[in-house]
Amino acid sequence: MAAVPRGGAPKTLGAARGGPARPATAAEPRGGGGPPGRGAAESRMQRIPQLLDRPLTSYYLLFSSCALLMAFGLTMVLSSSMVDSYTDTGSVYSLFQKQLVAAAIGLPLMLLASHLPLKVFRAIGYPAMLVSVALLVLTVFKGEAYNSGAVRWLEIGGLTVQASEPAKLAFGLWGASVLARKEELKELKEWRQLLFPLLPGCGALVLLVLLGTDLGTSLVLLAIFLALVWVVGAPGKLFVGMFGLVATLVAIMIAVEPFRIARVTSFLDPEADPTGSGFQVLHGLYALGTGGLFGVGIGGSREKWGFLPHPESDFIFAIIGEEFGLVGTLVVVGLFGVLGYAGLRVALRTRDPFARLAATSVTVWIVLQALVNIGTVIGLLPVTGIPLPLVSAGGSSLIPTLFGIGLLLALAKTEPKARRALAARGPGRVQRALSWLGLDAAQGGTRPAGASQAHTSAAGEPRRTKEHAQVQARRNRRR
Repeated sequence: MAAVPRGGAPKTLGAARGGPARPATAAEPRGGGGPPGRGAAESRMQRIPQLLDRPLTSYYLLFSSCALLMAFGLTMVLSSSMVDSYTDTGSVYSLFQKQLVAAAIGLPLMLLASHLPLKVFRAIGYPAMLVSVALLVLTVFKGEAYNSGAVRWLEIGGLTVQASEPAKLAFGLWGASVLARKEELKELKEWRQLLFPLLPGCGALVLLVLLGTDLGTSLVLLAIFLALVWVVGAPGKLFVGMFGLVATLVAIMIAVEPFRIARVTSFLDPEADPTGSGFQVLHGLYALGTGGLFGVGIGGSREKWGFLPHPESDFIFAIIGEEFGLVGTLVVVGLFGVLGYAGLRVALRTRDPFARLAATSVTVWIVLQALVNIGTVIGLLPVTGIPLPLVSAGGSSLIPTLFGIGLLLALAKTEPKARRALAARGPGRVQRALSWLGLDAAQGGTRPAGASQAHTSAAGEPRRTKEHAQVQARRNRRR
């Protein structure tokens, strides 16, 4: 008879034989023969497509990425502007307070825009375009020049406004409205119908912006134009011609302005003039290099102490890299990637032509401007002088950008699954308030119906279908 070890009989019989189940040991994990945690990791990976397929995924991705960029931007504006603010006004909070006021104006506009119907956005495209042209004309004749000598700012009632910033949003809305109307009327059959009046409108804005020596904004406007004509299916040869035209215009603009030639020279070899045209580029790289992997800590930047020009606006990404390191810069780039993914997701999922075009134009505007700003700071592009959206200081950039995000949020609700999910919830407080003003989203085809309405539709439709089938069956029997 075999000896029985201490502790009783060996537990080799599983639950299938009636005995107790054998506990897992350290050498034999519960997940099977694989490494520990592998099953949990695989299950989490399998959940990602399910999470992305939820009805309001686009809405929450847009809102969360915008909120994080806004919060991070306000923090960095305070950190990067303290020295210059104290030097100019005697208070370290003066520029930060202006940014805070702009955020207090832009955030309610974003929330309001997120509840507006599509017909409101289509209606404001034309007047917004006219106002933008008028402001740019005033800037050409009565604009103010700061720092680099570029005439980009307009004094209105004690406020300094950069008219080219809201012009990007206005052109996107106007262009989307024009092309959507042509698509609905089946007029997009020839390239001439595709370009008129979109190309003249874009040309007028670009000309006025270039008169203020703002090449960066001109390139963003041209990118919005190309994105719009791409969405409606412009032929490839048209893009080849447009790229050739843009390259020619850029070359001419660089050649006629000495400071642009200096910028291109400093871009190619910033160390050739380290105290002149290459000063800003080099100190931006110094800031990024000083930050290392995790940065020197918030508020610990050295470059903002009078070394790096415009640390709170054009080169705020360099201060992010210095204070938060490579990790901080990758977080910012990742948030813009999430925002761009969500915006294009809205454009691909919506069925309305205007919604598709407007979502594309706003997404291209924000993401491309972010890429140009970041490329300038890390030395991949010449200095253009355009801010980092949602992060850089400047109310003229922040307020239109927040309104554009509100537009994307409103368009995210027009996705078929999102519309059904919102219909089950019923109208919220903001929608009820807008309905009193005649601006309810229902009038634009996106109103979330009440729960009782949904149940009536769900129950009434099968009943009518059944009654119709019974009537048809009786008629067939009579025949």
